[in-house]
Amino acid sequence: MNLLTELVAFIVAIGVLVVVHEYGHYSVARLCGVKVLRFSIGFGRPLVQWVSKKTGTEWTVSALPLGGYVKMLDERESAEKIPASDLPHAFNRQPVFKRIAIVAAGPIANFVLAVVLFAVLYASGVSEPAAVVAAPPAQSAAARAGLQGGETVLSVSDANGSDTRSVRSWTDLRWKLLSAAFDQGRVVLAARDGGATYDFPLDLSRLTSKDLDDDFMSKLGLEAGGGTLRVAAVEPDSAAQHAGLEKNDQLKAIDGRPVDSASTFINYVKAHAGKPVQLTVARDTVAQRAPQTQATPQASLQTLTLTITPAMQRDEQTGQEVGRIGAALSAQTPSVDVRYGPLESVRLGAYRTWDIAAYSLRMFGRMITGEASLKNLSGPVTIADYAGKSARLGPSAFLSFLALVSISLGVLNLLPIPVLDGGHLLYYLVEAVTGKAVSDRWQLVLQRAGLACIVALSAIALFNDLARLIHF
Repeated sequence: MNLLTELVAFIVAIGVLVVVHEYGHYSVARLCGVKVLRFSIGFGRPLVQWVSKKTGTEWTVSALPLGGYVKMLDERESAEKIPASDLPHAFNRQPVFKRIAIVAAGPIANFVLAVVLFAVLYASGVSEPAAVVAAPPAQSAAARAGLQGGETVLSVSDANGSDTRSVRSWTDLRWKLLSAAFDQGRVVLAARDGGATYDFPLDLSRLTSKDLDDDFMSKLGLEAGGGTLRVAAVEPDSAAQHAGLEKNDQLKAIDGRPVDSASTFINYVKAHAGKPVQLTVARDTVAQRAPQTQATPQASLQTLTLTITPAMQRDEQTGQEVGRIGAALSAQTPSVDVRYGPLESVRLGAYRTWDIAAYSLRMFGRMITGEASLKNLSGPVTIADYAGKSARLGPSAFLSFLALVSISLGVLNLLPIPVLDGGHLLYYLVEAVTGKAVSDRWQLVLQRAGLACIVALSAIALFNDLARLIHF
């Protein structure tokens, strides 16, 4: 069933993105007076096709749904002589700025789709984790900033306080810090603690390129908190069972440190392999011993202190010995409903799209220079996996996923690689500046180089997909 969900979600996602991208090319070509011969969704053998009586365009749905194309009238690609009446409508006969507009319209359409999807989400309201900070590890950047846990972040500003941006949720906070982290500077978090608001200067300068590839928020000591952490299950003959930990126990503290974040608790346990730790839990003793035949009495919580020694186990990713207690956790974090007005939703949608596009370009540039790992590239298998997961989470998650992939598709197509839209734009920009078109010979050489580059990137993305799938 999960495989079917992933397949359907993947086909829907790719179909929507391709239609939007190619329709961008199509609509601007029509506005510029260019004759469009074919609008194809997919490649290979046509499954469905029809011809528009009004425009003469052949609309096609083909067998391989991993892309699409718009074929325009072009003397360079026509095997037969084009009638003189159609020559003014040939793509190659258009002024260079019209050709630039037609080629750029596809990626721009993907960005517009992302803005619309984000605007719909912001206007309809989305539930996101609240920007409540969990107790940070000692000596972390968050701890040095003065955060102790339980504070609600309200805004992020630069060190001078000249650029202040409000924070609505934990997701919003993460994006704002990620954007600031590329400048390797300092920011000031305004956070509410109790009834007062305080400023916390946060140092981002120690973040490395590898940190930005991984979970940089954890590197800063920032975890979403303010929630409750319970034991969902206890493994037989585990350290948790031997210590007396039971299902539904609420974890309150470990070695006196408050616990309101699953990742914080897990990291602490991992770091204390073979070392006894004191675990403070709250247990509903009345509910546990109440007979099933009678009404459940009012809960009576008992605070217990358990001594537990995490067992040593080798981490498959790092190869190091880490602590493990053998208990599954269930976290309930506070959430907020983020909702905006129509105009504000569009503005925020455009801002979010810009941020993600800029981040994608930076990441791609860092992969080229070797500052970021090529493992960040993903192929169709990973996209299908995330499509299925987001679809199962609900419409909001799927629309968010669709917006992210649409931005990635737009950015990818604008890269100055021959074969892609960005490569063609590069040709036309050179022509606009020099007044001379790039020669057919040079275009052929560059097309081959661009094709080799795309094949290499696709191979790396497919390898990464397989590596994630079979864990090697």
